[in-house]
Amino acid sequence: MAARGKSTKRTASKSGNRSRGSSKSLKSKGLSAGARAKAAAHPVDPAFQQQLKFYEEGLKEIQQQRFQRAKQILEKVIEGPNKELGDRARVHIRGVEIRLSKTPPAAPKNAEDHYTQGVALMNLGRWDEARVHLDRALKAAPKADHIVYAMAALDCLTGEAESAMERLKFAIQLRPENRYHARNDEDFAFLQEDPRFTELLYPEREGSVG
Repeated sequence: MAARGKSTKRTASKSGNRSRGSSKSLKSKGLSAGARAKAAAHPVDPAFQQQLKFYEEGLKEIQQQRFQRAKQILEKVIEGPNKELGDRARVHIRGVEIRLSKTPPAAPKNAEDHYTQGVALMNLGRWDEARVHLDRALKAAPKADHIVYAMAALDCLTGEAESAMERLKFAIQLRPENRYHARNDEDFAFLQEDPRFTELLYPEREGSVG
């Protein structure tokens, strides 16, 4: 069963101030005198200024613990012209990757979160864990047809035929289109030989017999 900072406008008449500002920014980040000298010598180098902007934005994202966003920004720094900035960005990226590997996923907060987590766990075959999340989703939204349908599929996968039938029937009552989804859903293979399943999914056959 699937952040934005304000841009600062600078005019050409203030290029001297920009030079000093860029040099100061580089110094505050602990860069070498050579890199600071380059900033002063090329105050209007667009590529270097953009690289510096990305670097500073990346550090701010790290401070805010938005690690995934920080990594995306710092990867842009590596593409810039200044090797020292690129090397420092690589160091920060390695640190961010370590933090990301140790950061647990956000806890589900609502029915949809639990549903999404439950379906993901079903796809991994972790049915007991999936049931915990789908149960919570169902308690929060007992008439959400897609959640009822997912629970029916899980019941079927775990061999609980009676519960699967009842839940699938309810899911179809809530949304008739679920009947057609179930016809081609491999999760219901366990019920293929159950005549009640056929009657539920193909009511037109029963009508033609009479």
